[in-house]
Amino acid sequence: MAYDPGAIEATLAAAVGDDPGLIAELRIALVDSAERALAQMEAATTGDAWSEAAWRLKGLAASFGAVRLMTLATEAAAAARPDAVLLGRIKRVVSRL
Repeated sequence: MAYDPGAIEATLAAAVGDDPGLIAELRIALVDSAERALAQMEAATTGDAWSEAAWRLKGLAASFGAVRLMTLATEAAAAARPDAVLLGRIKRVVSRL
């Protein structure tokens, strides 16, 4: 599944209309929140902590229409333990938001 910045833009525009400043602020909020969830995933030492952070990231991604991020977060939430390879894939997606 490819990264689709248009989906995020469409979701933001549907929520706030055609206000570039507000859309930019919401995108910043998305990235900041995603980075916090990533930090929680990196710090997770148990499967439960990892899964909780991944579910949080999934909800965030769903709220913004970030389909690829939501898919990876779903995969992470289903993992039995922290997964460095999957975390790396999630980081790459977040860096492109």
